[in-house]
Amino acid sequence: RLAVAILIVAAIVFVTGLVRGEELLLMFLTSVSLAVAAIPEALPAVITISLALGARKMSRHHSLIRRLSAVETLGSVTYICSDKTGTLTKNEMMLNALFANNRRVQSLSEANHGHGEPWLSLGRALALCNNVILDADNTPTGDPTEVAIYRGALDDEFDKFELEASMPRLVELPFHADRRTMTTLHQLDHQVVAFSKGAPEALLEHCNNQLTSAGIGSLEHEQVLNMADTLAADGYRVLAIAMRNFDVLPDNLKPEYIETELTFLGLVGLIDPPRPEVLQAIRDCRTAGITPVMITGDHPGTAKAIARDLGISLHGNVMTGADITGLDKDTFIQRAADVHVYARVSPEQKIRIVGALQDQGEYVAMTGDGVNDAPALKKADIGIAMGQKGTDVAREASDMVLMDDNFATIVRAVREGRRIFDNIRKFIKYTMTSNAGEIWVLFLAPFFGLPLPLLPIQILWINLVTDGLPGLALSVEPQEKRIMQRPPRHPNESIFANGMWQYMVWVGLLIGGLSLGSMAWAYFSGSPNWQSMVFSVLTFSQLANALVIRSERESLFSIGLLSNLPLLITVLLTVGLQLMVVYTPFFNEIFHTTPLTAQELAVAMLLPLVVVAAVEIEKWLARNGKIYHRQSGTPNRDYSHDR
Repeated sequence: RLAVAILIVAAIVFVTGLVRGEELLLMFLTSVSLAVAAIPEALPAVITISLALGARKMSRHHSLIRRLSAVETLGSVTYICSDKTGTLTKNEMMLNALFANNRRVQSLSEANHGHGEPWLSLGRALALCNNVILDADNTPTGDPTEVAIYRGALDDEFDKFELEASMPRLVELPFHADRRTMTTLHQLDHQVVAFSKGAPEALLEHCNNQLTSAGIGSLEHEQVLNMADTLAADGYRVLAIAMRNFDVLPDNLKPEYIETELTFLGLVGLIDPPRPEVLQAIRDCRTAGITPVMITGDHPGTAKAIARDLGISLHGNVMTGADITGLDKDTFIQRAADVHVYARVSPEQKIRIVGALQDQGEYVAMTGDGVNDAPALKKADIGIAMGQKGTDVAREASDMVLMDDNFATIVRAVREGRRIFDNIRKFIKYTMTSNAGEIWVLFLAPFFGLPLPLLPIQILWINLVTDGLPGLALSVEPQEKRIMQRPPRHPNESIFANGMWQYMVWVGLLIGGLSLGSMAWAYFSGSPNWQSMVFSVLTFSQLANALVIRSERESLFSIGLLSNLPLLITVLLTVGLQLMVVYTPFFNEIFHTTPLTAQELAVAMLLPLVVVAAVEIEKWLARNGKIYHRQSGTPNRDYSHDR
């Protein structure tokens, strides 16, 4: 569209020049030069370089961008749906609570006094029912939950690898999201013992009605579930442990047979403290109009406790996977807006959560690490895979990979995405305003009785020195001061929104007017330097625009000239090059310029300050809410409660 409009203007300039009696070849070259200068051909290059530099900077802060477009779209995110373990928490699980025989203790050794055999079975189960292995340095590796259980058992002298010598593993029934249980079968003397661990509400369904804790006393299901809720409310991740004895290894090794008639051994409480930096990241989300959502497979009580500590849950609502299953699509879409914590959620249900939010017009970022998370990552507007614990499949389906699995890194990436998009806008705003100034100079000159203001080579020179380097320098502009105190940008918002097109029109006219005014002053006063005058004023005015355009709201004097050294150096270098073209005899012949007098040079240097003053007045009006009220965010969303 810009190219078509500019070609039309170039054609008008060409015809107007011919009507005024200008040479055909001169007007043809002038029109072509105007089209070359006015069409922002540097735009694709600058945008690509900006995105690439942004992706490089993000990688230094543990965000690996797999698709360059994600750098820009991060600024539109309204919801961040995040896993809990390792992302919101430290992923440093510790076994810190045990419950068995109606007793709550902190370790096996504390409870072992007087009840050796039952606690022996529980210790064996904790040590053996996991897939922890030792690396070359004898450091346990594996799932963080299982590593914590392994360490807890080892602290109480239940060594997995010593026990496996006398109780070798025969069969494993791996954990599955539908069963929420894992079982291993071991040879113990002349019998086979099965140890199971899993979600309390799932495992207890397969235990005896009267929960005999390894032969000591009896417990009701309700008692155990109440204790599980109590532990979860304290922030623990809770697992139930059970066992079953067989005379021989069964022929039927299906879970529905092995994981029945179990003997309840106890509950395990694992604590995974929140990452300290996440609390501030959550606050930053809220001030930025972004809603954080926790999605976890843990107990609802655990999820609620962590969400409360981090400030994620505003009203304490927790929706479970069972709740999601029981809701039809329309009802769930209505409920999803008020739910910020999901517990006992399967990977398949993540897709429903993303879809429900998107149906409300939200722009969703979703984290995931497993193979089953890949569909949800693809459906999300920004799919975020875990770099440390994530699978290759999840990473392939994602737009971004967190190398440190940290929620705060997502927020930093959003901040960087907003900065990059702001800078792309600034470059477009700058280059289109400058080009508009050139167009107005050539288009309006005949109407004021002035000769052709610029020669083709002068137009191309202005385009060369004012577009490329200043544009690249603007791409590294530091972030705006209140970048995370404004709502997300709507993904369908025009690039020219929030006063940008108005700026391009009036500042372009101002630059063109100042250039033509200086030309008229020199021309009608009989100075032979009138063309060098308009040539210099137009160049210097564009450079002044580059300096003052660095912030849409903040004054140039508050952000300082030194806060973007590349741009300052570029502006000074361009001024030097322009003076060289005007004052050096060699370049005078090439560019058809003549040296300006001291008075003319002073005028050429001072007139661009009018651009600075005018734009600073506009910024003052914008800061005080008198013009350009920002209209961003999703169309159906009220951000007031977030701010």
